[in-house]
Amino acid sequence: MSRPSVRPATTNRSRLAARFVLLVGVLSLFADFTHEGSRSMLGPYLGSLGATAFAVGVITGLGEFLGYALRPFSGRLADSTRRFWPIAITGYVIQMSSVPALALTHSWMAAAILIVLERVGRAIRNPPRDVMLSHAARHLGGYGWTFGIHEAFDQFGAMLGPLVVAFVLSRHGSYHEAFAVLLIPALLNITLVLTARWLYPKPEDLEPEGARQEGTDGFPRRYWVYLSGAALVAIGFADYPLVAYHLARSDAISTEWIAGFYAVAMAVSGTASLVLGRLFDRYGFRVLIALTVVTSLFAPLVFFGGFTLALVGAALWGMGMGVHESIIPAAVAPMVPAERRASAFGLFTAGYGMFWFLGSAAIGYLYDHSVAWTVAFCMVTQLAAVPVFGWVGRHQPAERGR
Repeated sequence: MSRPSVRPATTNRSRLAARFVLLVGVLSLFADFTHEGSRSMLGPYLGSLGATAFAVGVITGLGEFLGYALRPFSGRLADSTRRFWPIAITGYVIQMSSVPALALTHSWMAAAILIVLERVGRAIRNPPRDVMLSHAARHLGGYGWTFGIHEAFDQFGAMLGPLVVAFVLSRHGSYHEAFAVLLIPALLNITLVLTARWLYPKPEDLEPEGARQEGTDGFPRRYWVYLSGAALVAIGFADYPLVAYHLARSDAISTEWIAGFYAVAMAVSGTASLVLGRLFDRYGFRVLIALTVVTSLFAPLVFFGGFTLALVGAALWGMGMGVHESIIPAAVAPMVPAERRASAFGLFTAGYGMFWFLGSAAIGYLYDHSVAWTVAFCMVTQLAAVPVFGWVGRHQPAERGR
């Protein structure tokens, strides 16, 4: 099999770009199959090992914090060296090896180390991967659609993983057995990453020449304002392990349904990312504003509802998670030159993750004292982002990736 030309003819670039996005989507499917399958049961697993709600919030929040805080370093390294694939491959190997290793843990402190390490691997691989995807966006109709396609693959894997975990647990399997099963998609992911590296050694060559810009010394004001709005959303967005902890503690649903709820959330997330990614390309920040309002309702439904309302809340949670994962890079990409995208993605998501960590710890603390205050905190902080996104939308020029 021959590799695509590093400088494909213009007439072939759209086809090569589409194949590249699909290949990265499939390898991401197996990545999310692995790590989201594990995350669907982390809350109950940590609880079974003696961890408190506060400990669950801190562990998962710290993981998210490092999973974002390290991205500026990964992004800056990718921009300065242009070695996107070696950096991404390193991150995938760390992440995919950490999840099956949870099958060997027997204390919540040992599990916590691997949970955090998995997020570190994700931090390393995401900025270079997102930059490589962004180079294909113009050929596929826009950044929102490109990242939406990728996110749909992500969330399909994120749906399958929890379903497999739920099946293992429903057959009276242990948490450790469920973690061990996830070794299979982890190995498939690494195989496909290496295949993508071989077939597309320089994805930046997919970027149209006319779309490239000279770098600047800083990022525009709207970039920083957008970051502040995303931070507000992150503060109030409870991590699923804490949601799962609540569902298990409240006896609203049985243990095997917790992973099933997560699968539903991921299915909704994947579908929404496609539809809303396309709508974002067309209507811009109005889509993000509407999404923020609707998904803020996940908190009262999940924390106050019974089986049916909690299921609806989990679906709204998944919609918010998935589309923020796709719209965030879609909105950031046209704000900065291609030569600085890795740094922009890394810095932006680092700020997002820092506030996610603070919010997760706060939500865990509040939950130990009052469910009502937990719900109020989640809703108020997310809705506070609406006017911020409105300002960014009014000051966002026509996007170059459309």
